[in-house]
Amino acid sequence: MRLSRSLAWLCVLAFGAVVFSSPAAAQSVNRAAIDDLNEQLLYVALPLTLFVELTLVYAIYRFRNNDRPKPTVDDPALEITWTAATGAILIFVGVSAFFVLLNPYISPAAAGPTDTGGQVADDMEVEVLAYQWGWEFHYPEANVTTQSRLVLPKNESVTFTLKSSRVIHSLYIPQLGVKQDIFPGQTTIARTKPTQTGSYRLYCAELCGSGHSRMDATVVVLNQSDYDDWVEQQQRASSTNGTTSSGTATSSANGTTTPANGTEAARISAPAARAHAR
Repeated sequence: MRLSRSLAWLCVLAFGAVVFSSPAAAQSVNRAAIDDLNEQLLYVALPLTLFVELTLVYAIYRFRNNDRPKPTVDDPALEITWTAATGAILIFVGVSAFFVLLNPYISPAAAGPTDTGGQVADDMEVEVLAYQWGWEFHYPEANVTTQSRLVLPKNESVTFTLKSSRVIHSLYIPQLGVKQDIFPGQTTIARTKPTQTGSYRLYCAELCGSGHSRMDATVVVLNQSDYDDWVEQQQRASSTNGTTSSGTATSSANGTTTPANGTEAARISAPAARAHAR
C-alpha cells in the first residue's frame, strides 16, 4: 500500500511540475506554433499516461497473490467507451495539428498571394543555395551574398528561396522551427519570422555525402537598426573589393569580411553549384 501511495504522489508531483512550469520564450513564430501544439498534446497525453500507469501498478499490487485468476467478463459498454474515447483523442490530435499546418509560416502555401518565385508579398527575401558541403545566402534587395552566415532582422517576415546544386539537402534551424528539404532542379520555399535576437545554428538534415557532418552555418538575428548597419557594412566592403555588381561580400563567423568563395572549399564547390542550380 505504501508503494502505490508513493507512486501516486510521485505522479501528482510530476503532473504539477509540467502544468505549472513556464516554458522558455520561442525564438520565432514557427517555434511558437510548434511549442503550442506540443503543449496541447502534453496536456492530453500526461493524464492518460498517469491513468494507465496507476492502473497497471494497482493491478500488479492488488492481484499479486492471485493463484487462480479468472478470465475477464465481456463488457460491451466498457469496450464502446474506451473505443469512443480513443477516437475522440485522435480527432483532437488531428484537428490541432491541422490548424498548425494552416499557419502561413509552417506552410508557406497558406500565406496567400505570391509572386512568380513563390515569395509572399512584403516578405524580405533570402536566396539560399545548398551545395556540397556549404551554404550560400544572397540578399537580392541589398545585393549582398554571404557564406555560412545567415543574418536576419528581428520581427520581420522572411521568405527563403531554396535551391540545391547536385544532391538533396535539408535546411534545418531547430530554434527557429524551420525545416525544408531542398531538391536539385527545383525551387522550394520556407518562411519564418524571428522574434528573439541571438545566435543560432543551421544544419543540413539530409545525408548528402562525406562532408554532411560539417555542413552547418550560423544564424544571427539582429534588431532592425543593427541589421541595417550590417547590410551597409557588407555593401561598403563589397564596393571596396570591387564586387558591387555581383554582391559577393562574405561575412565570416568572427565578423571579418572577405570575398565570397574565399575559402578553398567554397572556391571548389560554390561556382559549380551556382552554375548547376541555374
